[in-house]
Amino acid sequence: MSGFVTRVSQIVIVGGGLAGCEAAWQASRRGVRTTLFEMKPRVFSPAHRSSLLSELVCSNSLRSDSLENAVGLLKEEMRRLGSLIISAADETQVPAGGSLAVDREDFARFVTEALEKERLVDVIREEVTAVPEDDPVIIATGPLTSEALTRSLIELTGGRSLYFYDAVSPILVRDSIDFKTAFRASRYGRGGDDYINCPMTREQYYAFVDALNHAEKVPLREFEKEAFFEGCMPIEELARRGRDTLAFGSLRPVGLIDPRTGERPFAVVQLRQDNKAGTLYNMVGFQTKLKWDDQKRVFRMIPGLQGAEFARLGSLHRNTFVNSPQVLKETLQLKRHPRVFLAGQLTGVEGYVESAAMGLLAGINSVLWMENRGMITPSPTTALGALVHYITHADPATFQPMNANFGLFPPMETPARGRQKRRLLAKRSLEDAEQWKKWVDSDHGGDGEPGR
Repeated sequence: MSGFVTRVSQIVIVGGGLAGCEAAWQASRRGVRTTLFEMKPRVFSPAHRSSLLSELVCSNSLRSDSLENAVGLLKEEMRRLGSLIISAADETQVPAGGSLAVDREDFARFVTEALEKERLVDVIREEVTAVPEDDPVIIATGPLTSEALTRSLIELTGGRSLYFYDAVSPILVRDSIDFKTAFRASRYGRGGDDYINCPMTREQYYAFVDALNHAEKVPLREFEKEAFFEGCMPIEELARRGRDTLAFGSLRPVGLIDPRTGERPFAVVQLRQDNKAGTLYNMVGFQTKLKWDDQKRVFRMIPGLQGAEFARLGSLHRNTFVNSPQVLKETLQLKRHPRVFLAGQLTGVEGYVESAAMGLLAGINSVLWMENRGMITPSPTTALGALVHYITHADPATFQPMNANFGLFPPMETPARGRQKRRLLAKRSLEDAEQWKKWVDSDHGGDGEPGR
């Protein structure tokens, strides 16, 4: 890459998953030596089996490759930034319709061989049990970070800022909610119209509960079983306790009147605003282990949500991540320890692509920081920038991990809906991403604001 020369300084990266490997690649492409620590094959997490770097353990699909899907747009931005992970996926792709799916072993081997051949990357097969004192260091150890390193992270971030289980309710795009049925109100009129309410009749409620009880669930892995506790009980587990349990729990209708009927509904599903722009709404109390297709089918039975677009589906699993709005800068540096960068799922993103994207940004910014050059993130109008803006600006009290989705993007100046809206958002995103890329690749780097 023009404008960059080899330097003797180095960046230490802990974790050889997608984020760590992407960070190492981005730094080496900019002429900086990196030392990448990976504990396999000396030590394996409960989910990993292969000694290869960037092992995919949950799915061989990197999801949609369409620019009309936010994760597809994110992949295209990463391609244009020379992403190793996306290059590996493109080279090891297998047929999967409109998705980018890969042969998992070939994918991991491609990444491993690329980094082992890279003269500026040293891969060290050792477990790191504490955050290194090097300047700078990138921690990209993923959702199953070891206990020893977790304790070290707690010391840096504060115990209340590190989470070990991810109890996630689905998030909906506001524009997909049917307000002919749903209505805005808070219980007993306290708090104005803060919530969107989806009212249910007796018949609709019991049909919904029966569907929950018959829906297919994702089986828990052994190391996730302790995640089941009352504070994050899946909604289908509560429904299994009795057909009326939800009506007296998270779906209780007290203090709410349906303006269409002037009466209290039999049950109510409440939606709470999830971002400052008001484009996303969280389904209150709907953490779940239902399979994704069943989530969509069953939750669209709820009045007002029959056409719901899901920005994120629910889950409950082991996931170590920080409360990014409290502890992380937009540059992915810890606020209290700017020499330490975080990447991957530790930052509070969900998904392989999103994790790799955080590695890409951490790799770029760690080079700029090391060279005393200014750092900025891409505009929130880009897929990468929108994701970073969410994890660093969400409400700390309710922060939960997030996938890339168009609900995170700032609104268009030109009103549009559906496919036209997604196309316009993608066009704007790629234009702004290209401007940020030019700034990052320039000789003067962070000496000033890039064009937007």
